[in-house]
Amino acid sequence: MAEPNAKQPAENTDSARGFAFALTAYLLWGFLPFFMKAVAHIPAPEVVAHRIVWSVPLAGLVLLWLGRTQEIKTALRSPRMLKMATLTAALITVNWGIYVWAIGAGRAIETALGYYINPLFSIFLGALLLKERPSPTQMVAIALAALAVAVLAFDAGGLPWVSIGLCISWGFYAFFRKTLPIGPNQGFFLEVLLLSVPAIGYIIWLEATGQGHFGDTNMTDVVLLLSCGLVTAVPLMIYANGAKLLRLSTIGIMQYIAPTMIFVIAVFVFHEPFGAAKLIAFALIWAALFIYSGAMLVESRARRAADSGGVVHLARQGSRAG
Repeated sequence: MAEPNAKQPAENTDSARGFAFALTAYLLWGFLPFFMKAVAHIPAPEVVAHRIVWSVPLAGLVLLWLGRTQEIKTALRSPRMLKMATLTAALITVNWGIYVWAIGAGRAIETALGYYINPLFSIFLGALLLKERPSPTQMVAIALAALAVAVLAFDAGGLPWVSIGLCISWGFYAFFRKTLPIGPNQGFFLEVLLLSVPAIGYIIWLEATGQGHFGDTNMTDVVLLLSCGLVTAVPLMIYANGAKLLRLSTIGIMQYIAPTMIFVIAVFVFHEPFGAAKLIAFALIWAALFIYSGAMLVESRARRAADSGGVVHLARQGSRAG
């Protein structure tokens, strides 16, 4: 899903170009379940390995084109940065693995739920690890999300581990990714570069033992596995460039596009079962997100009003001084 380390625009305003980039990325992520269904006959670890390997040349070419390779050279000489990048790379691998498996296993609804819960889990992480104090509105939203998970757990006789796994892995990935003093495109390249060593080894082992799908089955599988780099790297890098040109509140609202599309595809295209318990759970989640997003928009407008008021005040002082 979304690159967490993108910077907020300096002027705190939205641009049409940034909106177009971000919308394109979210739409690509929203349609991703169709691709994952197409590779559902291939084991999830093999698909993830190819996502990693074929992302490396794409991300590398983009950095060369942009002239942004110096940060990679610096990172490769920094043991601390390499350790942090290894941690974030491991977390994103877990996230990808759960997602690929879940779509293929007919549990796309649970993936949508996981990404819906994610922003609320990030607030919880901030309170737990950074001692940030959630607002009363945020606490209500978190409580509703927890209640939704409880409803699903009661109905299924166990926790919705796909949703929780996606939410936790992405939440911690976003949290630790912020500690990397490197741009979003460079950070992504560094992560897949580090992951490419075990991924290539795993692919070679699969092919050597006759278990692989890259050339041992048919050309359709070869094309699909080669395309794993495109569907992985392209949306991330498009989003990274778009998010720099958007306000944080705009990104906060747009991030629901992809899970909403996944939910609609799961129910109306994949025809996954959607009973009363899931209906109640999603109603609770949607209520939580409505409360959370509404409060975020109000806070953003109040901040902009305060900023514009300060500018007007300074302008008046300047005119009086003149």
